[in-house]
Order: sequence, then structure tokens, then C-alpha cells
Amino acid sequence: MFSYAIMGAGGISAKFCDAVRRIPDCRVVAVSSKSLERAETFAKREGIPAAYGSYTEMLEREKPDCVYIGADTGSHFRLTMLCLEHGVPVLCEKAMFCTSEDARAAIEKSRQSGMFMMEAMWSYFLPAIKTAKSWADGGRIGRIYRSECALGFKASDHPGNRYFNTSLGGGAAYDLGVYAYDLTTLMLGHDYEEISVSVLKHESGVDGFDQFTARYKDCISSMTASIIGPLEERLILYGEKGRIIVPSSHFASRAILLDEKGNVADEFIDRKTENGFVYEVKEAMDCVLAGKTESDTVPHRLTLETAGIYDIVNEKLRKM
Repeated sequence: MFSYAIMGAGGISAKFCDAVRRIPDCRVVAVSSKSLERAETFAKREGIPAAYGSYTEMLEREKPDCVYIGADTGSHFRLTMLCLEHGVPVLCEKAMFCTSEDARAAIEKSRQSGMFMMEAMWSYFLPAIKTAKSWADGGRIGRIYRSECALGFKASDHPGNRYFNTSLGGGAAYDLGVYAYDLTTLMLGHDYEEISVSVLKHESGVDGFDQFTARYKDCISSMTASIIGPLEERLILYGEKGRIIVPSSHFASRAILLDEKGNVADEFIDRKTENGFVYEVKEAMDCVLAGKTESDTVPHRLTLETAGIYDIVNEKLRKM
């Protein structure tokens, strides 16, 4: 049995547990949290054998095959390094790191130690996203000259939530901008010539709204993220022969191909996926068993690039 342990006892970790239960020969053996009581409650609810109030103690006693980090964004770097220092592979929720400095340090540690490390960009593995990419790569809409990816909602301003809390890694870029950037580069590639960033600062100090614009040789891409109000969430690729639309792109279950006149030329609806985390859980498991340090699908390069975007956002926030 491949054994996962979990750091963080929140809702995202519960979804992870559900995904693991759907994979043969895979199980969650332990959960840890800053609060032992919270870890014990989570373990009882999810049927996990062991609970810890210490991340270090869990690593030393359980020696899992891989750790899933579902704790708040602000603690991702510290917990990732803790795992790597203990010789344990890591699958960490997005945004994996808050700065490119942290990303570079962790990537170097992963390579030096030979330990696998991957950001949990589950959207990359979704069948609807893979279908849209295959349409784009196959020339179904011709040369792509424009793309848009928007993600946004009105986040709760409750003090306990991470969204507007700087110490917990709050902000639109960490929560949603990571999806907009990653999905765009999945479709168009990483070789843009320049990127510009515009930010609206929330009164809490975090970025409430971000606009990224990337200029490729033959395409201009717009990426938008908001936690101060809703946006029409979708990814659109505009080509000379039509367009591809992926509604709710970060948890996509549908992709639509329109021709030049706006008629539906093709459509994909995912009726099989019940928990999209299954794909990333299986990817991490397969990579660890194969002795890899990174995933071919979600490589270290992608995590480093997004961290570079956060650097730009944070620099702009400091000057406001």
C-alpha cells in the first residue's frame, strides 16, 4: 500500500482523503495539524489511523511515502522544507510558494535530496482541460491570437479565513491567479515575450484583484483573478478559425469548440470524474514509485514561474 500523510486538517484535505479512497493500493495513514484536537477530529471523521499535533513527530514516526500539504499558503515553504529534510516526498497545494526565493530554495533541496516535489495543480489533469488542449494543439481553431482566463468570487472577510490575511498567504494571486497563469501557459506555452501586472490593493493589505497580460509573438493573453467580487469564470482561446471555451476552467467538466460563425462544432462533457484530485494523487504516487524528483506534467519550472509573478504582485503592493 502506498501511504500518504497529510499536513493540515481543513476542507481541502478532506477532498484529498476522498480522492485517495478511490485509488487502489493507496491510503492515508496519518494527519497532523497545529491543533492536536483538530487533527484527532479530522482523523476520526475521515477514518485515518493516526493524528498528530506536531508535523515533525508525524514525519518521524510514520515515515510515509509522500506527504500532502493542505495547510495555509503561508506555511507551505516551511512544511515543504521540513518534509524534504526528513527525506519525504511532497505534494503541496497551490500556491506552493509565496516568493521565487522560496521556490528556488525548495527546488534545489528537492534535487539535492532526490526527493519528489510537486505543486498540486489538479486542473492540468482534468479531462475537459486535456480535451481543450488537444483541440488547440491539433489546429482545430487555427492560429491562436488571443486568450482570456478569468477567475473570481466574493471571498468571505471573516478574520479566520485566509483570503484577506497576509500571514496566512491571502490574496487573489495565490488563490486564483495561479490557476489563470498556469492554465494559460498550458495552452500557449511559456515563451511569452513580456508580461505586465496590474493590482488593486484591498484594505487588508492583500491583492484583491489582479490583471496579468502576457504578449507572445503572435498572441496576447489576459489573465484575471479576483477575491473582491465575482467574475465570469472561464478560459477562452480565440483562433482564426473559431474559439474554444472552457467554463469554470479551474474545475472544468466541459469544453466547447465553436467555428468561425459561432456554431458548436464539437463539445466535451466529463461525466466520469467525481473527484478531480484523483489524477494528481495518482500522478504523485506514480512519480514517487518511479524515483522521479518532479512531474513531467507539473514541473518545477511552472512553480518557479508563478512564484515570479507573485514577486511582481508583492512589489506593487509594497509601493501602494
